[in-house]
Amino acid sequence: MSAIPVAFSLMASFISAITILGVSSEVYNYGTQFLLINFAYVLGTPIVCYVYLPVFYKLRIYSVYEYLERRFGKTTRLIASAAFLLQMILYMGIVLYAPSIALSAVTGLSKIGAILSVGIVCTFYSTIGGMKAVLFTDVFQSFLMLAAVICVIIQGIYEFGGVSEIWKIAEKGQRIDFWEFSTDPTHRHTFFTQIIGGTFMYLGLYAVNQAQVQRLVSTRDLRTARLSLWYSLPILMILSFSTGLAGLVIFAKYKDCDPIFEKRIQSPDQLLPLFVVDSFKHLPGVTGLFIAGILSGSLSTCSSAINSLAAVTSEDYISPLFKLRNRNLKSNTVSIITKLIALLYGGLCVALAFLSEHFTGVLQASLTIFGIAGGPLLGLFTLGMLFPSTSELSVIPAFLSALVITSWIGFGRPKPIPVKLALGKLCNNSTFGNFSMLDEASLDTSLILNNVSISELSEPTPEFFYPYKISYQWYPLIGFTITVVLGLVFTAFIRHKKPVDRSLLSPIITESKVLN
Repeated sequence: MSAIPVAFSLMASFISAITILGVSSEVYNYGTQFLLINFAYVLGTPIVCYVYLPVFYKLRIYSVYEYLERRFGKTTRLIASAAFLLQMILYMGIVLYAPSIALSAVTGLSKIGAILSVGIVCTFYSTIGGMKAVLFTDVFQSFLMLAAVICVIIQGIYEFGGVSEIWKIAEKGQRIDFWEFSTDPTHRHTFFTQIIGGTFMYLGLYAVNQAQVQRLVSTRDLRTARLSLWYSLPILMILSFSTGLAGLVIFAKYKDCDPIFEKRIQSPDQLLPLFVVDSFKHLPGVTGLFIAGILSGSLSTCSSAINSLAAVTSEDYISPLFKLRNRNLKSNTVSIITKLIALLYGGLCVALAFLSEHFTGVLQASLTIFGIAGGPLLGLFTLGMLFPSTSELSVIPAFLSALVITSWIGFGRPKPIPVKLALGKLCNNSTFGNFSMLDEASLDTSLILNNVSISELSEPTPEFFYPYKISYQWYPLIGFTITVVLGLVFTAFIRHKKPVDRSLLSPIITESKVLN
């Protein structure tokens, strides 16, 4: 593959419908601080290009976890790939479920129809077409996603008289905030959480994640793979900042009459679809274009997940079974098996989307799991590529310890509810009519939006266990640090006499004086 389609596919795998719906509602409710994470992508890209990618590309492996077997052993490979499978299976179902509830609530689109149509179509072309089909459809879906967001921005510019006016409204509403320099790890978003934590989140997704590495090694050569990463960076940033600007447009429209107070919607993730319905109902086709863009986000992410899950399962679990029985499978047989596995995961994706409706907090848990599992996995690969003295006996307990600790911190309850910024005066015709004359200084609207009754406003704020208050943006760094530190500590007590193949080490190690 050439660099351009791979670049678009890398972006589309990372940006899902959850991102488009979530970033706009994030900016609407909490301000622009989240958008600083884009600069973490700039810091992370050269690290991926020159530290991790050359190792995977040189080995030309189908599963990134094959590297762990060559470097450490089969047990390490199976444990790490199992963590990846669980991570992607959970996320995959939510990617279908989340946009379906948002769209069905405000457009009348059937929730069942949305889940089945996206799930079946995505499974079909991922199974039949393989990686090439996923790459080319990702390009088309990327343009649809961008078109959907641009429509919102153009409408905002037309309605409010330009970007400068939208910016002034956002500033007046305290939505413009990029320079929160608090070092308190319990602050949800700060300059440091977005730049430092965001860099490790990016590395966990782009440096060692099967879905992304599988795309990068599909290119003609290492140079093309690196170009793909660099090309994907501005595409990713353009869509991210555009989605943030769309959030400011939504705030400009609903700043004095929040739709959740009116009970027009139930979730902040439904704000963007509601804006489209309110603003474009007189223009035939535009609402349909937006729906196509949102569903494209689901398609691109699910196809990436299905393809990468099939690759890992085939290479890490199915192929070793046949090798144990001394059977050499033909390439056609391997292709058929992989397609059947993709079909199975597609069905599981649809089933899990329906099951997600019956669980509480699964959406937040599945989004958080990228940080929980990504940090320890990044640390595991880092120990292999940058520290020649490490062995399987030292890295496995380090990885499992980090995974347990990050899971405990990430999924531990109860957690504090983030405080939303003030949303201006309540609507006169709001269901909260008794408070319609109160301004933002008289009522903490964030409590209302988080289902806290008026009678509870005077109650003292509950105390939370400190680790549970830590920002989710720090999870990747915490997992990475625990894995690397414990891995090196265990290595100091466990002597590793087996020589390490230099092809399994990063170029920054092999080309340095350390191994000379």
